[in-house]
Amino acid sequence: MGATPTVTAEPGGTGSPHPDQPRGARSLLTVASVAVALAAADTYVVVLALTDMMAGAGLGIESLQKGTPIISGFLLGYIAVLPLIGRLADLVSRRKILLACLGIFVIGSLITGIAVELPVMIGGRFFQGLGGGGLVPATLAIVADLWPPGRRGMPLGIVGAVQELGSVLGPLLGAAILLISDWRGIFWMNAVLGVAFMLGVWLIRPEAVATDDRESSTDREAPVDGAARAGAVTAPASAQQRRSRLVTVLAWLTGLVAVGAGSLALIAPESLTTSVEWGEPFVPFGDSTSRVMTPVGLAAAIALVLLVALTARRWLPTLLQADVLGALFIAVALGALVLTFSSADPAQEVLGPWGLWLLPVGALAVIAFAIRQRTAANPLIARGVVHGKVLPALVVSLLVGTAIVAIVVDVPLLARLTEGTSETEAAFVLVQFLIAVPIGAVIGGLLLKRLGPGVVAAPGLAVTAAALWGMSGWTRGALDEPGMSTILLVVAGFGIGLAIAPVNDAALADSTHSTHGTVSSLVVVSRMVGMVVGLALLTAVGLRRFQQEVNALPDPSDSEALLDAAVVQVQTVFAGAALATLAAALIAVALGWHRVRHTRALS
Repeated sequence: MGATPTVTAEPGGTGSPHPDQPRGARSLLTVASVAVALAAADTYVVVLALTDMMAGAGLGIESLQKGTPIISGFLLGYIAVLPLIGRLADLVSRRKILLACLGIFVIGSLITGIAVELPVMIGGRFFQGLGGGGLVPATLAIVADLWPPGRRGMPLGIVGAVQELGSVLGPLLGAAILLISDWRGIFWMNAVLGVAFMLGVWLIRPEAVATDDRESSTDREAPVDGAARAGAVTAPASAQQRRSRLVTVLAWLTGLVAVGAGSLALIAPESLTTSVEWGEPFVPFGDSTSRVMTPVGLAAAIALVLLVALTARRWLPTLLQADVLGALFIAVALGALVLTFSSADPAQEVLGPWGLWLLPVGALAVIAFAIRQRTAANPLIARGVVHGKVLPALVVSLLVGTAIVAIVVDVPLLARLTEGTSETEAAFVLVQFLIAVPIGAVIGGLLLKRLGPGVVAAPGLAVTAAALWGMSGWTRGALDEPGMSTILLVVAGFGIGLAIAPVNDAALADSTHSTHGTVSSLVVVSRMVGMVVGLALLTAVGLRRFQQEVNALPDPSDSEALLDAAVVQVQTVFAGAALATLAAALIAVALGWHRVRHTRALS
């Protein structure tokens, strides 16, 4: 990406909050962080609207299982392409990555909002996740660009806090919108806010990021300029410029046709579909009933293919440089993990219905990715990136993901084992934990101003491990006693929150400017993998304990005894999560006991 940018101190009166911090840094962080919160909220914003969305796709409550891809599709998009987006954030401007991800998020929101078919709805949610997931590594990389080592704790804490807060607010936000609108209003709001965030990112241009824009632009244009010089004998520069402008105009036209025809196909206005004169383009081909499989849908698809062909010269070299083949292998592997475990009912099974097929595919993809990493000239994860404190940061992030998912899944499950507790009441019990996480994240970021990452993260995770161990002794009805249960949930959430900023800070401190995006994406991926795989492993052990308890019952039909056996399963999960968190606390020591030193070069 060129030379490492150095932020120099500006004289007083510039309006910069700190001499080593570019003007506009906090404004850009604010916009990007709120966008991250919105994307995090969208993971669970549809929970209360799921049945209405199913009805919008023509499916009844008896087909609710078919609607789970509406949630898992978002999660798949969120996690599967994170390594590629992180790598792209190291090759092109971070701001442009933010803008692209927000644009994809808006498109996904609009597609979901107008969908009347389940495949289209799932596709829209996938695009939402694709854009939303990319916001996290791009935002973390921007923090590393705009704040020098030693001063990143607070902004990293803020990013971690808003990400967790978004997860808390997701169901509440969905419920609030449903009070004044139908489920489609959720996605119209997403689109409007996404456009507003795009405008904010476009207008705010801190000095360091502007420098990054210029350098990445120069790096990309250098080969093109060389080619232009080589071909100067046969084609004047002005002719090439005219050709370039023509291609740009054609790209805009085909893009408008793709958007217009695609919107008409999905919306299918009744005034047109019932018209004798204008209705034929909306008639599905053959026996199909899909709005997409129509002449107007075909026109949108052709326009989209032409748009890709016209613009390929601009983005294809960058994708190849980012190792799109390696990214495809890791996306298949991560996608297999997500679909295998996210489609399973944690209380009853470990693997989802496609697990036996998907896991071997994922294993082959991992092998292919490992071979690609060793043989590619420019692999997806550059050689030497995972070194120093990056490795313990990834392991801690993975184990923290396991602890989080154990609490998020099994606390409501335990609450539901108490007679008379509704799903809503069980969710509010969990809120005590979820609110404590962002508070801990902000305080953890503040503490990094004076303490080393290991000093902040290790004790926080140790108290979380102690809280989880205390939770492993909960019996049925323990959550009805708000005193001790509230303390344990708050302590667990606060301790996990304390570790979020130190993990990111240590990883970014041991990476360079040209690898901040990659490292940020790896930290997020590690945490998500920990959530998916950790839940599966803990559930497997818990189910085994449950079955042992059931087999030992003198009367297997005794409902009260069966409920007590289910409590043993939950206790086992909490105990396993406590051990995982204790291991994370011990490994977190390797993040460093000394405060990350402040340097003026953002490298």
